[in-house]
Amino acid sequence: MGASTLQAIGAPQAQTRRSLGASRLIVILALLSLGASIVTTGIGYSLARQSDERLWAEQRLALRGAMSEFRAWFGQTGGLDPRFVRMVERSVNVAGLTFEADPSPNARESQPVIDGSGRIAGFFTWEKSHPMTDAMNRLVPLIAGITAVLVGLAGFSLWQLRRARRELAASEEHARRAADEDKLTGLPNHAKMLELLDLALAERTTEEVVTFALIELDGMDDVTAHHGVLGSDELIVAAAGRLKEGLPEHAVCGRIGTDEFAVLLTSDAAIDVDAVLRGAIDGVARPYWVDTVVRLSAHGGFAQAPAHGATRGEVTRRTELALRAAAAKGPGTLVAFDPAIDKLSAEQRLIHRELPRAITAHELEVHYQPIVSAGGAAFVGVEALLRWTHVTHGSISPAAFIPVAEQMGLMDTLGAFVLRKALQDAKRWPDLYVAVNLSPLQVRDRGIIDVVRAALAESGVSPSRLMLEITEGVLIDNPDEMIRRIEDLHALGVRIALDDFGSGYSNLSYLQRFPLDKLKIDKGFVSALGQSGNGGVIIQAIVALGRALGLSITVEGVETEQQRVLLRLAGCDEMQGFLFARPASAKAIDRLIKQSKPSGVSPAPPAPPALTA
Repeated sequence: MGASTLQAIGAPQAQTRRSLGASRLIVILALLSLGASIVTTGIGYSLARQSDERLWAEQRLALRGAMSEFRAWFGQTGGLDPRFVRMVERSVNVAGLTFEADPSPNARESQPVIDGSGRIAGFFTWEKSHPMTDAMNRLVPLIAGITAVLVGLAGFSLWQLRRARRELAASEEHARRAADEDKLTGLPNHAKMLELLDLALAERTTEEVVTFALIELDGMDDVTAHHGVLGSDELIVAAAGRLKEGLPEHAVCGRIGTDEFAVLLTSDAAIDVDAVLRGAIDGVARPYWVDTVVRLSAHGGFAQAPAHGATRGEVTRRTELALRAAAAKGPGTLVAFDPAIDKLSAEQRLIHRELPRAITAHELEVHYQPIVSAGGAAFVGVEALLRWTHVTHGSISPAAFIPVAEQMGLMDTLGAFVLRKALQDAKRWPDLYVAVNLSPLQVRDRGIIDVVRAALAESGVSPSRLMLEITEGVLIDNPDEMIRRIEDLHALGVRIALDDFGSGYSNLSYLQRFPLDKLKIDKGFVSALGQSGNGGVIIQAIVALGRALGLSITVEGVETEQQRVLLRLAGCDEMQGFLFARPASAKAIDRLIKQSKPSGVSPAPPAPPALTA
């Protein structure tokens, strides 16, 4: 996928968000203007009424004064000469003044006229004037017109706002579906199947059995060699359809690997799960037509809760053991988990025997992989990684010895060693932060707070330079306790990153609850860039999600210049991977920093290849 394509992915969402912001602003301004118009009109009418009333009071006062001046006249005649009335009218500035013997029955105002003997000689009458109120009445149509325009504008903006919200919701729903679905088959992907497994285990009643099965297709390499990638994809889609057809309606089938499927089935104990899964595997074995007749086979393994475990980790691990046992037996076989197959492998036995000695003999080392800024490839941090080189067996993968260390209760020792060593080495690189992984067992232990505090005090390194990385799974077990644990770590001044985001749960509700600082995107999404259209969509969605939650984004597993360019365009903040540097010893990191530019910027990577949309 080219750079322009990646930009196009985020363009609709960005435009929608801009439309939302503009519509909200217009609505707010329109409502404020409407309110101001209403308030101003009310105040104007009130002030106009008060002004008119003051005018009337002044007129009456002036009229009474004029009558006092001309009282002698009233004593001489029972009526008033019209010319005298006009003189009074001009004197008191009252238009339309008349003198009447009796008050007029109409709505005219009247003022009795007292002659020299104290009797009512007649009445002055006149029409009340409303100059200010009349002026307001002339303004009301203009104000009403302006108000109507504002109301119309607000209504249009509200419509635009609702439409923008619908578009944004649809975009986010598309991103969520892309994160949950396998692009080729439309089935739930690995992360979604694990999420559904957790849900099934949590909601299982005492009478129900939760079955988790793995089914792997045989001979897909030969199919790809003879029929190409398109032919292989066609066959995988057909096999997925066969599996779904062979399963009960309430069963869930997902694709979790290139040629591997998962099945989740919740049922009562009376159902013969073995027969159901064998029927699905037999359905996969029926002939296919891909330019010619093609025959496939499959093998599978399954485990059940509660018989074989109560947690996701227990059930999936034992299902994988059953799958490996089925693969050893050959195509077309189905193996249910049995404790007999849960024996330690030769490597595991070696680890069990040698790991305690290796810890005592200081055979384990801490290596570091640089983390660079997305923009200029400047070194911003390093990730501490535990390595074991056995004296006779050579390098042993952390994926092999870390689970054994957890089983043996050695993770506290190993974790504390890595943390202390990483902070001591961090003093070599004062401009870089150091990231340290915490195992689930470490995070669950309340003593981790004291361990971190002691390591910081021992090293003298600023807490802000320490980034602790945790995995999604640890957040699920006891969310309330984990929130408190993370808050306690934050109180020390350290930062918290969610590692391998997207490889497990990727539950949005959990992200909203936990006070995290950083998301690290799993390298599986990076490898899909340029190969799968969903790769860019998902990364774009994760970046948008991180931005919305105020989190920085680091992406792992960057191996090509094309990936670097696309990820930078997607808005990622930091990167790490073989493109920049492999994990190395502290001394090797020293050399890398010395070889970089004086500013601390690594040598610029080679120019990216030409990309197409």
